[in-house]
Amino acid sequence: MNMSATRDVPGERERLVVIGGDAAGMSAASQARRLKSAGELEIVAFERGHFTSFSACGIPYWVGGEVPERDRLIARTAEEHRARDIDLRMRTEVMEIDVAGGRVRARDVDSGAESWTSYDKLVIATGARPIRPDMPGADAPGVHGVQTLDDGQALIDRLARTRGRRAVVIGAGYIGVEMAEALINRGYEVTVVNRGSEPMSTLDPDMGRLVHEAMEGLGITMVDDAAVTKILTGGDGAVRAVATEDAEYPADVVVLGIGVRPETELARAAGLPLGDHGGLLTDLAMRVRGHENIWAGGDCVEVLDLVSGRERHIPLGTHANKHGQIIGTNAAGGYATFPGVVGTAVSKVCDLEIARTGLREKDARRAGLQYVTATIESTSRAGYYPGASFMTVKMLAERRTGRLLGVQIVGREGAGKRVDIAAVALTAGMTVEQMTSLDLGYAPPFSPVWDPVLVAARKAAKAVQQPT
Repeated sequence: MNMSATRDVPGERERLVVIGGDAAGMSAASQARRLKSAGELEIVAFERGHFTSFSACGIPYWVGGEVPERDRLIARTAEEHRARDIDLRMRTEVMEIDVAGGRVRARDVDSGAESWTSYDKLVIATGARPIRPDMPGADAPGVHGVQTLDDGQALIDRLARTRGRRAVVIGAGYIGVEMAEALINRGYEVTVVNRGSEPMSTLDPDMGRLVHEAMEGLGITMVDDAAVTKILTGGDGAVRAVATEDAEYPADVVVLGIGVRPETELARAAGLPLGDHGGLLTDLAMRVRGHENIWAGGDCVEVLDLVSGRERHIPLGTHANKHGQIIGTNAAGGYATFPGVVGTAVSKVCDLEIARTGLREKDARRAGLQYVTATIESTSRAGYYPGASFMTVKMLAERRTGRLLGVQIVGREGAGKRVDIAAVALTAGMTVEQMTSLDLGYAPPFSPVWDPVLVAARKAAKAVQQPT
């Protein structure tokens, strides 16, 4: 091991060290630089990969061909960050955080050389890691996760080399269904093996069933209630099939869409506080609890759910960028807070749009809330206007108070972004009765006279009024 013999010491300037060069980390670094010049604040950022400030959410669309070039997913290059006086060290992985000593130990990924860098202030933005099943064959050639641009490039390269056209996706969450679409677009025969009773466990099963039916309508083979036991390989060591207890599914390529966990081993080893989901715990200013000069944000933290009042791990780029802005402001001596989230997410598989915000039924039960539900079918436009498509809207409201608890929407064009109406209502703490009076935009090309979300609110309000 090559280890620098001396510990560098900050000069008169304060030094901000950032671990992680994607959304939260580089947003924090950039915001801090906006507020403080290089003469006032030195910023050093470490990124173990080849790319910085990229959109992981866009990888399925790059793999599927909708986004033609990898570089379109990069918001800002390492050279652009360095031009703004941010010392960004690529291909450098932080191996240890010495909280008592105010320093981090980093290793050059290519050379193996290690050195210590001291800090006055520290930002932890280590992101999340894909869940990789602990089973035979999980590391075989042809088995791919899709968390980074390097992962996406490896998958694209594999698809270009593979003669067969059979793909198996393990898992049916956001990544699973988006990768199923990407592979369908590339002309593959796609099988999705899902441990749950329906795809999209972020929805209630009755809404997930709509996704299942639509995916089968697109030619995707759906296998629910099935746990993968092993990945079978051929004579060349590469993947050839995915096995469950009951069947084998031939595969020339396997994509893992099981989900992610917070990447917090560094934080755990440093004795920093973690929550029930393994994410770092922070205060409203995104400062790690109990540590005045350490902040954390992005996929490695847990955040407050404003509806249930509990901490949750919700790995989304929208949150990560907001966290970075808040952290950068505070690290530079300003003041900003992140109040929490309501759990809004939207996705699609081909022309099917899938959206949710707030609580599912099992979330409400876990929080000890009594609730009513209302499910309606409506159209995206006035029924007589060309191109109107159907959507299903499900709404949860608290019994007696009528407080909105959650909304799920499944439909075609014009369905998904309607969830934003509900997200605003949840953030404002509105009741379903109050929602029925919302002054939403109307014209036949955009909506029926009664928007589908308001139709669901009316039905939920009636359910709230029914005697128990």
